[in-house]
Amino acid sequence: MKRIVLVGFPGSGKSTIGKRLAAQMNLNFVDLDQKIEEKYKLLIPDFFAKYGELPFRQCEYELLNEVLTLDNCVISVGGGAPCFYDAMDLIINHSISVYIRLSAKSLHHRLLNSVRPRPLVMGKTSSELMNYIEEQLPLRELFYMRAALCIKGENLDCAALTEQLNNLM
Repeated sequence: MKRIVLVGFPGSGKSTIGKRLAAQMNLNFVDLDQKIEEKYKLLIPDFFAKYGELPFRQCEYELLNEVLTLDNCVISVGGGAPCFYDAMDLIINHSISVYIRLSAKSLHHRLLNSVRPRPLVMGKTSSELMNYIEEQLPLRELFYMRAALCIKGENLDCAALTEQLNNLM
């Protein structure tokens, strides 16, 4: 069984790194947000707008349980997914978990320049966004830091990460 789950703050590069990692390790790539959008036929920001965060988190948790039964895959989960219910416990118990860690400054830069709309930061000014990151990052890191591997996301070396993961399996 090879199952790797990438966790981290929105904008940390989980989907981008996940695709690369999956290709290098000859595994399938699963993006939990994409699975949600496919199942509910709604973009994540539209889901948030229509139903709110709590129903989204419930659906996200149900789908997380499903994807954690898949083998030979790299799974990217939304930034909030590990922080609700016992999701981080599930991730830890059913995969090799990797926290892609970036500084608040790096996350701010990436989210300001993101092409993908992110529901919890949409419409925020630059200073509001920085305040949000500085407030939320320490809270979320209580969950993220429990991952089996914690790697620096700036200038990430995917080949080195692949080697680390192969050594853990």
